[in-house]
Amino acid sequence: MNIGIIGTGYVGLVTGTCFAEMGNTVTCVDIDVDKIVQLRTGELPLFEPGLRVFFERNIREGRLHFTTEAADAVPECDVVFLALPTPPGDDGSADLSYVKQASRDIAPLLTGYTVVVTKSTVPVGTADRVREIISASVADPAEFDVVSNPEFLREGVAVEDFMKPDRVVIGSSSPRAIEVMDRLYRPFLRNGNPMIVMDERSSEMTKYAANAILATKISFMNEIANVCEAVGANVDFVRTGVGADSRIGKQFLYPGIGFGGSCFPKDVKALIRTAADHHYSFRILDAVVSVNEMQRRRFASAIIDFFGGDLMGRRIAVWGLAFKPNTDDVREASSIPIIETILAAGGHVAAFDPEATGSTKLVLGDRIDYGDDAYEVLTGADALLVCTEWNEFRRPDLRRMAEIMQSQVVFDGRNLYDPKEMAAAGFVYRSIGRPSYSPEASLVAGELRAL
Repeated sequence: MNIGIIGTGYVGLVTGTCFAEMGNTVTCVDIDVDKIVQLRTGELPLFEPGLRVFFERNIREGRLHFTTEAADAVPECDVVFLALPTPPGDDGSADLSYVKQASRDIAPLLTGYTVVVTKSTVPVGTADRVREIISASVADPAEFDVVSNPEFLREGVAVEDFMKPDRVVIGSSSPRAIEVMDRLYRPFLRNGNPMIVMDERSSEMTKYAANAILATKISFMNEIANVCEAVGANVDFVRTGVGADSRIGKQFLYPGIGFGGSCFPKDVKALIRTAADHHYSFRILDAVVSVNEMQRRRFASAIIDFFGGDLMGRRIAVWGLAFKPNTDDVREASSIPIIETILAAGGHVAAFDPEATGSTKLVLGDRIDYGDDAYEVLTGADALLVCTEWNEFRRPDLRRMAEIMQSQVVFDGRNLYDPKEMAAAGFVYRSIGRPSYSPEASLVAGELRAL
């Protein structure tokens, strides 16, 4: 098939590249001239494991193309995907201006029957609005259909998710459009996983509901972890016991410093806003957002309180800036507000992340130092904060850490280490929802020095 992708952000680029990998001819369109030049020269503007192999192969074999002009792509397409940003407004609602403008742009370019697909995460009713916009410019309404096809890609494993989806959701009432989407996705579903067909509004709601449930699990487990700290329980044991229940499952039960990224925060707030627009108060999701924000403040406050309420002159090392491992995305990353709080308290921050340094500089600039490796930022540090669970942080050289740090203090926001092992190595160690162990109960923050 000939496929057009409007938008070359995270979703658009992964979607277009993976469709090309299955033998389709794909043209990606973006108004960002610099990005298109970058893509045409074989450079990826984002980090996603596994994407580069497909990207380079399909450019080389002539199946993947990039342009700034929709007219170069849309007229010959069987399917056009709208993969555009829907940033949150101040009230939490999703901004549809990019989707609406793209709909107006492609409408006069449609030739022959075309399926227009909303791939972005969009509010309920967006497919209807796109249909209305296109209908205003198309002489024969029978020559196009609008389909909702939400994405369920996890950053860090997005290529695998796309190539082997656990389900494909299609929102359409048109048998003709459903048949086209079935042919397009059939090669991805050879493992027997389903293509689930429903109406457009239910499809749009499915994406929000899925992300909202996962975000709820995270905030719920963070609440459990905080109660564990208060009563002297160990959240690791609780998580294992709860996760063994098949009705609950093991995923998204890991406590930490909150969820972030481009999806969960935005989608939860958008669903809250959608409910409010229909005079319904989504109290559970209000609590989910509140707990997520509190978890970050709680972690930052614990650091400041440890040092007596004053970080002036303290060097704080941070491991991990991306909102999760295997991505360079710092959108809504927990690390950012925590670092902002430390800076406001007078602390000096030195941070390392394997991939997200560049994207963090766009947010924090030169207000913090950036290291080339994990141990560089530890030199002379009064404390280490672990904000992202990258694999390379899981088994650090504790002896080396103790030698180069000013004070052996670790605040672990992702529960990567064993508390007893850290204490045995001479570290004061604080994690989320687990008992704390100190090498010597009599030591206070100001007395901790390199071994």
